[in-house]
Amino acid sequence: MKISLITISYNSEASIRDTIESVMEQDYNNIEYIIVDGNSKDRTMEIVRSYGEKISKSVSEPDKGLYDALNKGINMATGDVVGFIHSDDVLAGPGVISLIASTFLEKETDSIYGDLEYVFKEDTSRILRYWKAGKFSRRKIRNGWMPPHPTFYVKRSIYNTYGGFDTGFRIAADYDCILRLLAKEKISTAYIPEVLVKMRVGGESNKSIRNIIRKSKEDIRAMRKNGIPALPALIMKNLRKIHQFIVRK
Repeated sequence: MKISLITISYNSEASIRDTIESVMEQDYNNIEYIIVDGNSKDRTMEIVRSYGEKISKSVSEPDKGLYDALNKGINMATGDVVGFIHSDDVLAGPGVISLIASTFLEKETDSIYGDLEYVFKEDTSRILRYWKAGKFSRRKIRNGWMPPHPTFYVKRSIYNTYGGFDTGFRIAADYDCILRLLAKEKISTAYIPEVLVKMRVGGESNKSIRNIIRKSKEDIRAMRKNGIPALPALIMKNLRKIHQFIVRK
């Protein structure tokens, strides 16, 4: 089983080497690693090029935002399964992709997901929030539940059938995609109760009060678009974040 891993970047020289190294250290040997850069002005692509043929494919050109870049990556992918590891994030350990591949084969599922740790930007060993996703159910997703998108791996054939990210969303296209696939199209999924990704804090959706309001509006639009009762789901979606600050021992 070939796994296509996609990293999107823009002016990411401070963190992208950590991301690449976390992919390079994987003990699974059938990985197609794709980097889609938005025409960075710093040393991002110099760092990428320094890895030579270890990077399967790369492109650096202007895009229409992060979701346009993710769609480019999906279109470039040739693997059986597609996953994303953003340029501020790292895979949690060398066995992550092996575990994902074996779960796809064992469960015969369309998608898988796992847990995620939010870590401090300067010290990825320090955990700020722990997102324990838990098992999937239709009831839970209608009540604001979602898997951590950086841990969400999907068969490429599913993207080919149902599409990738709706670029009409500025912040919530990942949530819209998850709702479309799991709630509307009812693809199958399986949960891995392990941390798969460490995400540095400071994401686009939480940078300002303005972005939080915009994110909530886009969440509501995504819910309505995919047949989810918007107001109760939005309330529960935000309440679910509280327990993430209670870090596991």
